Amino acid sequence: MTDTPARLLKLLSLLQTPREWPGSELAGRLEVSPRTIRRDIERLRDLGYPVEATKGAIGGYRLVAGAAMPPLLLDDEEAVAIAVGLRAAAGQAVEGIEEASVRALAKLVQVLPARLRHRVGSLNAATVPLLAGGGPRVDPEVLTVLAAAVAGRERLRFGYRAGDGAETRRLVEPHRLVAAGRRWYLVAYDNERDDWRIFRVDRIGDPLPTGSRAAPRELPAEDAAAYVAGKLSGLTPSYRAVVTLHVPAEQMAARLGTAAGELEPVDEHRCRLRTRADSLEWLALRLATLGCEFEVHEPPELTAYLRELAGRVTRAAGVRQ
Repeated sequence: MTDTPARLLKLLSLLQTPREWPGSELAGRLEVSPRTIRRDIERLRDLGYPVEATKGAIGGYRLVAGAAMPPLLLDDEEAVAIAVGLRAAAGQAVEGIEEASVRALAKLVQVLPARLRHRVGSLNAATVPLLAGGGPRVDPEVLTVLAAAVAGRERLRFGYRAGDGAETRRLVEPHRLVAAGRRWYLVAYDNERDDWRIFRVDRIGDPLPTGSRAAPRELPAEDAAAYVAGKLSGLTPSYRAVVTLHVPAEQMAARLGTAAGELEPVDEHRCRLRTRADSLEWLALRLATLGCEFEVHEPPELTAYLRELAGRVTRAAGVRQ
């Protein structure tokens, strides 16, 4: 890579991953000599980025917390505001930005000076969010530690509480974090069980990086999201719904987004939705809040549940049937 500004940006992007990078690996990634890497590290330091170097056979470079935020990034107030916002987004699993929020939070926390970390911690301790829905609470601090371990391929120890309440200690090689609607899952290789596992993040306690790095393993699935979906499909019932919505497909697509299911036009005034959910209650609530007339074709259990729900709502409104 001969373009110096582009190479510096790529180098900075690599260093923002929370791990230690050997100079030879950086040189290989950027296709330059180790001498060029040393010069580029000095350029970043001159710009104010706190790059630390360690010597020895396993030495390397890493970006550390400095006395001040690096220049050309954020001032103190912006850094605090973004950190608090990212924690809120990560903790509430806002659809579409949850994983990006965790990755960005891990990078930001890595370089926050101590005084700003204290301010962020104080704000979070003094703030109580009003959460929508009944999903489990996820500690953003836990998410940040897990995200850093995934990025650095670092083994983790943590306490885990199973669904039946049994508590165990685990040693794992984290692979990916997966946000699945109202829940977060960690996909990891369990060293003591010699197999892949998924862990609900809201049941993980006291994650502790071990400092030991692990070689990449091949996941027995197309990707982490597919692996989690496959595992969950065998644990909870899944309802497949086919519904005609009395609204144009373009209008409904803008309202639902891409995560709601498959949407296709029937005519210029109607469209058909194919979607899945793990409960009839969630399907009924989703359909009832779309703001349009609809017809359920399947499953019959959803039709029966909607009739029962309509009766309760009608009686609650004081309308005699």
